[in-house]
Amino acid sequence: MPVAASAIYFLNLRGDVLINRLYRDDVGGNMVDAFRLHIMQTKELGTCPVRQIGGCSFFYMRISNVYIVIVVSSNANVACAFKFVVEAVALFKSYFGGAFDEDAIRNNFVLIYELLDEIMDFGYPQNLSPEILKLYITQEGVRSPFSSKPTDIPVPNATLQVTGAVGWRREGLVYKKNEVFLDIVESVNLLMSSKGNGLRCDVTGKILMKCFLSGMPDLKLGLNDKIGLEKESQLKSRATKSGKTIELDDVTFHQCVNLTRFNSEKTVSFVPPDGEFELMKYRITEGVNLPFRVLPTIKELGRTRMEVNVKVKSVYGAKMFALGVVIKIPVPKQTAKTSFQVTSGRAKYNAAIDCIVWKIRKFPGQTEPTMSAEVELISTMAEKKSWTRPPIQMEFQVPMFTASGLRVRFLKVWEKSGYNTVDWVRYITKAGSYEIRC
Repeated sequence: MPVAASAIYFLNLRGDVLINRLYRDDVGGNMVDAFRLHIMQTKELGTCPVRQIGGCSFFYMRISNVYIVIVVSSNANVACAFKFVVEAVALFKSYFGGAFDEDAIRNNFVLIYELLDEIMDFGYPQNLSPEILKLYITQEGVRSPFSSKPTDIPVPNATLQVTGAVGWRREGLVYKKNEVFLDIVESVNLLMSSKGNGLRCDVTGKILMKCFLSGMPDLKLGLNDKIGLEKESQLKSRATKSGKTIELDDVTFHQCVNLTRFNSEKTVSFVPPDGEFELMKYRITEGVNLPFRVLPTIKELGRTRMEVNVKVKSVYGAKMFALGVVIKIPVPKQTAKTSFQVTSGRAKYNAAIDCIVWKIRKFPGQTEPTMSAEVELISTMAEKKSWTRPPIQMEFQVPMFTASGLRVRFLKVWEKSGYNTVDWVRYITKAGSYEIRC
């Protein structure tokens, strides 16, 4: 259910109402008194941004020295309410030159009232795009003397963009060279036991795009996801030679994606915004290809010595390589001296984090560098407590590799003028929380 806000209030830190707007008649005009009495005066502002008083719910957020409070009398979508507040503040800042505080509100009463009437109708959020609203609300706000001059480019054909489905892209764009850059960036999250069993393993990914295309192009992206390939084979009435397929979980799209076509054809079709944006996010929980295998061996030799041996095997192809690889091997706090032998990279002891830090600037695929260390510990008279071994942690970045196996099968660009485009696709896998117990 949408927000269905009954009222919105802007308060200063003392609780004085700077400006307010009632959208429904199901709450009284004195609801702000309940907020002041039960929340502000009891100093519970930092405990929870959602409070219920009587039969109404209060959603509030502090921006600079202003509290924005939304009052609802029915069950509403809290995330949508806070998203509305964030977008509304961004809109106000675009009019006020980047400032949003008590002074900016006092200097722009008329403009704020006009914007509040446009961005919410009967309690339901409407268009909050600054580029679109500035086409027909042309009044300029009182800007801070430290704010920069506006650089917004006038957008033609306001009616089409306000009422149509392409409010995120303006018409009339022209580029000498039409290019599309697509990055698939993934983060690997791993927790492995000392016996080599995976306790937790998943991949979170996002597809980032940067488009420099003329006109109003229609793009179609094909991935090797299982559902999309099965749907394509059904439409073609024949089997599709696809190789490995993957199952995407928790997929979220940018607003430009045509969800109707995705639900029916399982293809990602969209009219892209100009410049850089995030097309989609996803998660993978099965069939994860780990880029590294870590084989640690730690031996405690009495109370004053330890031997540490760590072997790291790169599983990706021999022609590929990882950059900025860092392996952090924990050691006890009473470490006095360390000595190392590494077959690749450099290692040193970092007393601030109680770890041996092994760095490899460039890590080729299908290799197995090793690190051997002798650790001398300080002998203490106190009773020795068993050392709880923290996990080994890794940081890395592997270009042209995806742990999920996701691949771009095609990227088609159609525009009525029929120009040619240059497509650039890049894959990057990074370490999220990559931990191996030892």
